[in-house]
Amino acid sequence: MSDGSPVVELRNVSKVYTLGSVEVRALDHVSLKVMPGEFISVVGPSGSGKSTLLSVIGCLAKPTSGRVLIDGVDVTELSEAELSDIRCLKIGFIFQFFNLIPTLTALENVELPMIFAGKLSEWEMRDRALELLDLVGLVDRANHRPSELSGGQQQRVAIARALANDPALVLADEPTGNLDSRTGSEVISLMEELNRETGKTFIIVTHDRNVAKRTRKILYMVDGRLYEDPSKIPTFGELRSVEDKAKLLAELEEEVEELSSKLMMIKGKKMKVKELRDAVLRVRMGVRRIRRRLDEI
Repeated sequence: MSDGSPVVELRNVSKVYTLGSVEVRALDHVSLKVMPGEFISVVGPSGSGKSTLLSVIGCLAKPTSGRVLIDGVDVTELSEAELSDIRCLKIGFIFQFFNLIPTLTALENVELPMIFAGKLSEWEMRDRALELLDLVGLVDRANHRPSELSGGQQQRVAIARALANDPALVLADEPTGNLDSRTGSEVISLMEELNRETGKTFIIVTHDRNVAKRTRKILYMVDGRLYEDPSKIPTFGELRSVEDKAKLLAELEEEVEELSSKLMMIKGKKMKVKELRDAVLRVRMGVRRIRRRLDEI
């Protein structure tokens, strides 16, 4: 792949989940290009599609429609075995809760992806793991288990593990979410440094605006849609006419009435577990829609 080609490319990607009789559009015609060496954050409210976006980019979930290319490879129609190879060799993952194996040392946790890849000898893996632990400032803790490390140290081990197979892309899902503000800031500083020194591409999903401000580009997820320019996000105040506003208010009134009817139905009817689950889900989705409309107003 040439340096001018995207590390990640999404072409009109949608992801729809079916829960009982309810369809949830987690991603809605998302297109995106991420170039080598970018340091990007994705922000948005809960339920906006951030985690689904990361899952699709990370080859953990297949899109309902559209195409996904990772490091020049169209992964959309690959088999599960082929996707596993992509995840192992081209993508590094960093999680909110570290996800270290508690019975393994820091060194052994970093070696694990290399064992799965099966490309290095035992001594080469050991040297590579020690090099990465030194890179994140923890070579002196190589033989410590996760329970013997602080939260910040565990996340540093997780970052080293993410780099083990020299991936083109690193995906971080709320990497500071389980850390205090000072430790979280240190972890983001480390990721910034690694981005500069190694040229690795980082995509970070976060609720923390202070984290997002540290990245060089911020993407915004709203109702399954992706925006690079926050001024393009539709708001109630941007509607062009009084008629449009009146129409939205009428729709809001209808949704409130519909929600009230659903609540009365649940209250007054004996239902099977599946029927109750579907009804509750529809009510929850109705509440979310109403809240969004109220926020716009």
